[in-house]
Parts: sequence; C-alpha cells; structure tokens
Amino acid sequence: MGRTYSFWPLSMTVEQVLLIALLFLLLTFLIWGRWRYDVVAVTALVIATASGLVPAERAFEGFGHPATITVALVLIIGRGLQNSGAVDLIGRHLLPPLKAPSAQVGVSAGLAGLLSTVMNNVAALSIMMPAVLQSAVRARHTPATVLMPLSFGSILGGLATVIGTPPNIIIAAVRADVTGRPFAMFDFTPVGGVVAVIGIGFVALVGWRLIPLVRRQRQTAEDLFEVDAYVGEMTVSKESKAVGMTLTELDDRLAADDAMVLEVIRSGQRIARRDRGTPVCAGDRVVVEAGVKAFDAIASDLNLAMAGSEKKQGLGRLLGLSDAAVMEAVVAPRSPLLGETKESVRFRRRYGVNLLAVSRRGQSFRGLLKTFRFRAGDVLLIEGEPEVLAATVGTIGCLPLSERAHFIRQPGQAVLSLVLFAAAIAAVAFQLIALPAALLCAACGFVLLSVVPPRQIYDSIDWPVVVLLGAMIPIGGALQSTGLTAVLAGMVIDLCSGLPPWTVVTVLLVVTMTLSDIINNAATAVVMAPVAVATAGALGGSVDPFLMAVAVGASCAFLTPIGHQNNTLVLGPGGYAFGDYWRVGFPLELLIVVVAVPMILWVWPM
Repeated sequence: MGRTYSFWPLSMTVEQVLLIALLFLLLTFLIWGRWRYDVVAVTALVIATASGLVPAERAFEGFGHPATITVALVLIIGRGLQNSGAVDLIGRHLLPPLKAPSAQVGVSAGLAGLLSTVMNNVAALSIMMPAVLQSAVRARHTPATVLMPLSFGSILGGLATVIGTPPNIIIAAVRADVTGRPFAMFDFTPVGGVVAVIGIGFVALVGWRLIPLVRRQRQTAEDLFEVDAYVGEMTVSKESKAVGMTLTELDDRLAADDAMVLEVIRSGQRIARRDRGTPVCAGDRVVVEAGVKAFDAIASDLNLAMAGSEKKQGLGRLLGLSDAAVMEAVVAPRSPLLGETKESVRFRRRYGVNLLAVSRRGQSFRGLLKTFRFRAGDVLLIEGEPEVLAATVGTIGCLPLSERAHFIRQPGQAVLSLVLFAAAIAAVAFQLIALPAALLCAACGFVLLSVVPPRQIYDSIDWPVVVLLGAMIPIGGALQSTGLTAVLAGMVIDLCSGLPPWTVVTVLLVVTMTLSDIINNAATAVVMAPVAVATAGALGGSVDPFLMAVAVGASCAFLTPIGHQNNTLVLGPGGYAFGDYWRVGFPLELLIVVVAVPMILWVWPM
C-alpha cells in the first residue's frame, strides 16, 4: 500500500491521502456545477488511473458493469412506455380536476410515484407535468401548489423497486458483488414503499401548505410572462414611413431600437417567413417584439399605431393569427440551449418558431430577449405552427407544459407494451431470469414492435448518467482497494461509539441524504455504498441494512433545486425560490429518517 503517514486523528497511506484529495476535488466540482457531471467524473477517472489509484486494466470496467447497463435499459423501456401512449392514457383517466388542493396534490403526486416505480423518475415527471398542470388549471389551483409535490412524489416513488431509480440499481449490484445475490425486484418495496406512501401523504396534507403563499397566487401563463410587455401589434397607416419597405428593410430599421418583426398579417393572412422581400402595405398589422420603452419610439419614428392589448383574450389571440399556436416549455438540465442566447440559437431561422418571452424562477424577464442566456428551469413561451412546435421543443431539449396528443399507431399498442413490460418484471420477480437480461428482452421487444424506433434507441438513453456511472464505479472500487472505506467506516463507528447500533444506520442515512442534496444521486450511491459495506464488516453484521440506508438516502434529495433533476425542472414553472425547497424538503427528510430507520431494521435486521 505504500508508506503510512499520521494525520490527526487518523493514520493513512499515501494512496488514501491522494484518493481523499481526488474525492474532495470531485465533490467540489460537482457542487460548483460549472462543468457537466459526466465530464467531471471522467476527468477524475483519468487522474485516478494516471496516478495508479485505479489499475489501467480496470479503468473501463464501469462501462460494462450490470448497474450501468441496467440504467440504460430502463431508460429505453421508459421511452417505449411513453411512445406507446400507455402512460398518457393512464394520466388522462386518473387525473380529474379536484377542488380540494390536498386531494389534487395527493392524486398527482401519488400517480407520479406509481409511475416512477417502473420507469425513470425524470421521465415520469416529464410525462405527468403537462397533464397535472392542465388538471390544476381546471380545478383553479396554481402551478406552485402542485409542481413541487409532483416532483417529490416522483422521486419518492422510485424508492419502491430496484428499477425505480439509479441508486437502487447500483445498490443491488453492490450487494451482488458482496454476497453473490443482488437485491430482487421488490426487495426495496417494504422499506421504500412505506417511505414513499408516508412521504406522499405528507406533501399532500402538509407539504404544499408550506410553500409561500406568494408562490401560490400565480394562476396562468399571462401572469407568468406578461406578454404585452414584450410583444405588441402595430397597424400600418397610409402615412406610415413603413409603407413600401420590404420586411427585411423593416426588420433592419427596427433593429436600431433593439426590436424585430415577428409576423406581418395582411387581410387576415400571415405573410410567409420566406417572403421577406415583400413590401409593407397600408393596413398591414405588424407584430413586433421590443422592450417596453421601444414601442413608443417605433410608433413615433415610423408613424405606426399601437393596437390594444388582447392579453385577456388569450396568448394566441395576441398574435392575431388563427393558425398560430403558443406553447410553454421548460428548459431541461441537459438542453443544448444552456448558456446560449436567443441570437445564437436563431429560433426563427433554424426552427421556424418565435421565442416570445422568458421567465426565470417565476419572474418575467423584462430586458432584451437577445441578451438572455438560458439556464435549466427557465420557462420559454414559443409561438409557431402547431405541427412544428412539438418537434422543435423536443429538439431544443425542453419539456412542454401543455398536453400533447399522442398518436397510437396500432390499436392495442399501449396494452401490448404494458403486457411485455409486465412479463419481464414477472420473470425477474419469480427469479426466472436476471434483471439486466429481462430488461434487454423487453427493450428488444419494444424495438421489434416499432414502439421505440431504432433511431430513438440512443436518444432514449441519458448518456451523461451512463458515463457518470461508468467513470465513478472504478473510483468506488478504489475506495475499497486502497482501504479508505475501512478508514471512513471506522470514523462512522467512532462517531457512534457508546450509542445503540441503530445510530450507525441513522448516520449513514443522514450523511448520504445530505450528500445527495448537493451532487448527483448516482454518484452519491457509488461513493457511499463501499462505506456501508466496510461499516457492516467492521461491526460484524449483515450488510443489508447499511446498503438499504444508502439506497434511501441517495434518492431523497429535497432540500435544493439542484439535488435532483426533477427539482430543477419544476423550479421555473412553479415560480419557486431556492429557499422554498428547504421549507418543504427539510421536514420531509426528517420524517423519512424517522420512518426509514425502524423500517430498515425491522425488514433487514443487523
């Protein structure tokens, strides 16, 4: 192992000191968030391999690890269930508008949790969010009332099965390495299921009430964006200087006031975007995007008349177009828009749509849209032809906040998809086949049935998570090979010295939960699982309760909007502030600790 050095109060080898330094840097960069977490993890793997902490022949073992393969297969199957229309049908039939907020929140969060038991919880949230928002609007509940509980419910539901969340898959694989047998499909259910039910009950009865009232007073897209502050309609009179200008020339003229032409309507018909050489005529209506103060200058300079705002009649009417559609969409954490501006994306030229407005954390952006740099959780208001909008929103890595019509290509395809998936789960439950093999069979079935077209296979996989796991698993192995896990386990045991044995499980759960609030949950599970194994070995007890504590803790990230992708996705649409997550998440995490520890020790005794 190399020379041993004493670092009060511990004695560690050079390799252990280097590994601690690498882990410190790894966690620092993951918390900082400036670089993507998969890039950070791969960089850490390169350093670990170059320094000899990870043997070169084992550097790529993580990419072929059963946990990594299982996560990828679960994502493909989730896409299949989404494409078949099965999940949307369930959502539409089981999400009636309910007048009581607790009932609305309970049904929404409960259904999201149920879906998360059989598919990735990020996918479950993205599917449920449009339907939940529509149901909430019909019941006159605000987005802030339902979205945070929806996110928390989808996270909690993943606790109940081995495929519900990546940490469970990782923990099951670690148990297989230690004992020769992984956790089975429903081994997580007695603990995770109880925690999920009680947690969802909490957010339904109490949690939503802890969201500040000011967040729960915003009702509609009009309240969120105040579109008339950005988009206005101007009429071209006979005396206007704009008469005779081509659309290109008018656009160039408006650029002097940091404004642009969105549309020109003549006799009720939109002038096609490709006809930018068409001259402007008297009587045309010009839809202009500009800052609030710019409208007066434009009207004065070109002798254009401002039309009255039609905000109360709906966002679509604001454009004066019968064939135009308006869609709200939230920027996902891995969207290609991140860090870009409106000008660099070129919405109209590249995609044929217009970006009308942007909201961040519930506050409408009042500056020039061309200067706005997109972040995860921002809500965009996009206008365009209906058939173009849905495809564009997916291409730019956003999630729509309105219901989408899904075309089920064959009668019964949704049912067939559910039957195929249920057969795979049943085969695993009865131990007829290993989990990765069963999921592979189901994924191949979806491809053969054209539920997941071949071109969507790679698009379905969350590659940053897969790369993160592939890079982190060898580093997790280095924790064991260098003996650092034994050192950390000793610290945990010393901390709980003289206290009842259950306090060790509690400490592991709390430490894991805290770490998961600031870095990716899969990375948390990879780092903490070896510590759990070493702690069990030092105490001479079963490894199961300690691994189960890490599984629960790694999946329970409720204190911040950055701890879990679902929390980030609802940040903008719900209009939440950073501290709002603490108000609901802290008592929820306390409740989870109180419930989970006795359940773990009862189901998986030490």
